Amino acid sequence: MGTTQLESVPEPKYWHLKTVLTEALDSEFSVGEILPNERDLAARFGVARATLRQALEQLELEGRLQRRRGVGTTVAPPRMGVSVGSEQHAWPGGPDDAWHAVDCRLEVPPAALAESLVTGSDEAVHVVRRSRVSRGQPVASELLYIPAASVPDLSGIDAPSGAARARAVLRELQRLELERQENAVELGSAGADEARELDRLPGAPVLVVTTRYIARGRTAALSAATYRADTCRLTFGDSGGVEIHHGPERQAS
Repeated sequence: MGTTQLESVPEPKYWHLKTVLTEALDSEFSVGEILPNERDLAARFGVARATLRQALEQLELEGRLQRRRGVGTTVAPPRMGVSVGSEQHAWPGGPDDAWHAVDCRLEVPPAALAESLVTGSDEAVHVVRRSRVSRGQPVASELLYIPAASVPDLSGIDAPSGAARARAVLRELQRLELERQENAVELGSAGADEARELDRLPGAPVLVVTTRYIARGRTAALSAATYRADTCRLTFGDSGGVEIHHGPERQAS
């Protein structure tokens, strides 16, 4: 990495440093390559470590860098598109669903979710936990809340929990006729559990996609899917659902 001297500029020094670092990432580093440590980078560019951290944090937020436990700061691969469509709808767990069932338990949902599901404040619902992996890397986790009224015929299922139970609940849910689904997206930060599942640091930026599945005029299921913001970008169109697209193999850009 070069030793470009920072000049007096109107924008904050860390922002100018971010531009210099971006040029270096484009010309000198490949996807997955580990950057030098903060001390060496700060000395090389003649800036305080606090300034360097601000620039690195901004590049991480923009998806150019990833901070990985036990590894360090690496150059991130191209972002994958999260498509939030409006025309095609499908229940989770269908044949084209890329999510993997992890577990299913009966739990009382948070009060705000119970209100959306029109269940009692102390009424347990099926909580299906799923994950999504791309190229061997976790990119999203999901909690899917399903009221008992949406899946009434589970008496013959022996598995009390686990992936088998999750798949059985989703199969039963698909018996309903889906009228429509509604998506909402917001930027958030990873909590301790989400960070562990997504192999990120707590507080890392995430995209939270909330989906309401409507059947028989009511909310039959509610999904809260958390995507790594450093690896995903939003795309809007009529492709439907949430889909991850891979970009071509290339150096970071």
